[in-house]
Order: sequence, then structure tokens, then C-alpha cells
Amino acid sequence: MPLQRVHTVAAGCPVVRDRADGHDGAVSVKQISVRMLADRLAAGEAVYLLDVRQPWEHELAHLPGSVLVPLDQLGEHLDEVQPPAGALLVAYCHHGVRSLSAAAILDGAGIPAVSLAGGIDAWSQHIDASVARY
Repeated sequence: MPLQRVHTVAAGCPVVRDRADGHDGAVSVKQISVRMLADRLAAGEAVYLLDVRQPWEHELAHLPGSVLVPLDQLGEHLDEVQPPAGALLVAYCHHGVRSLSAAAILDGAGIPAVSLAGGIDAWSQHIDASVARY
């Protein structure tokens, strides 16, 4: 059976579900737009930024205050992901693909997370052009 992509909104963040059967067991990953993230940061809301790219990518460009844990090491370093109480954990990568996987891994480990839609590239294009594009 082909996958069905279902888009809904929960807690102000779009939820993307890929379902093979349309029933239980579907993976749900919330995404936040760069505009919504910028608004939350500007309002002083607690946000924990998790960069899941590789170190060389982080050196080229990163969001201020972000913590680097590459996706391929995330499972081994879940104990290092320590968002403050009440903070929204936002995983991000280059274009928003790896961060979807990271958010699913974190959610599966009992750590609520959202993925930054479009990644740091969208941030650079729509929010802060001083963040290098690569």
C-alpha cells in the first residue's frame, strides 16, 4: 500500500504523518516554520536548538546558541540532549530532511521535538541573510 501524507496542525506546529495503513503505528513529526521559530525567539520563548548536521557544516553556518549532535551520532548521545524545562526542542539541518529523522528519534526516546521546515537554508533565505548559505 502506498504511503499517504497527512498534514494537520497541533500545538501551533504542522504535523506530517507518513502512513502505510492509515492506522496506529504511524510516525508523526511536527515541523515549525522559520517564521514561527523567529517569532518565538523574538518573543523570548524558551527554545533549545539542536543542529544535527556534520561539524564542518556547523562551522560554515549555525543558529546562535545551538547544540551540535550529528544525526549519525544522535542515538548514542541522547543523554547530551538536555533542553531546559518548558523549552521547545527544535532540530535543524541544511534543508530539513535530517531534522525530520532526528525529531522522530527524539520523540521515540521520549524527548518531544519538532523539525525546522526548510532547515538553516530557509532561515538564511527568509529570516537572516547574514547566515551563510552553502
